[in-house]
Amino acid sequence: MRLGGAAWPSVVFIEGRSGSGKTTLAEALAARLEQAGCARPQIVGMDELYPGWRGLAEGSASVAAMLSRGAYLRYDWYAERFTPEITLDRTAPIIVEGCGSLSAAALAAAREIGPAYAVWIECPTALRRERAIARDGETFLPHWDAWADQEAAHFAVSLPLARAHELVHVGAQA
Repeated sequence: MRLGGAAWPSVVFIEGRSGSGKTTLAEALAARLEQAGCARPQIVGMDELYPGWRGLAEGSASVAAMLSRGAYLRYDWYAERFTPEITLDRTAPIIVEGCGSLSAAALAAAREIGPAYAVWIECPTALRRERAIARDGETFLPHWDAWADQEAAHFAVSLPLARAHELVHVGAQA
C-alpha cells in the first residue's frame, strides 16, 4: 500500500469481494501503523455488521452511522442477534474491512473524523472461492452464489471501485 502523505489516515476502508484478502491486508496494515508509532488501529470487520447471510446491504448501510456515532452493535452469527454496543476510539486509526465497507456515505462520515483512504482488492474468482472455503469451511459453500449476488448489487449502487484511492491486485502467488 502506498498511503501517500505525511499523516496516516484516520479511517482506512479495505473493500473487495469475499476471499480477496481484505482481512489479511487489514491486519498487516494495523501492524504497519503501529510500527510507525500510531496508536493500535481498531479493525472493524464487516462480518461484525452483517445481520446474517442476507445482510450485506444492511451492514453496508450501518458503516456511516457507526463512524459518526463512534459505536456499533456486533452481530453474533451463532446466537443470530446483535451484542451490546462496542465503542470505537475515534482518536486512534480505524480500519473498516470487508465487502460493503465503502460507500459515499461511509466515506463522508470518515472524513468528518479525519483523512480517509480506500483500497480495493482485486483477486481471481477461483482463488477467492478457494480462500473463502478454506477460511469458513463448508458453512460458506451454500451461500457463495447468493453472497456474490449481494456483492454485485452493492458494487452497482455504491461504486466502491470508483471511490478507491488504490487498487491492489492479488494473484495465485500472493
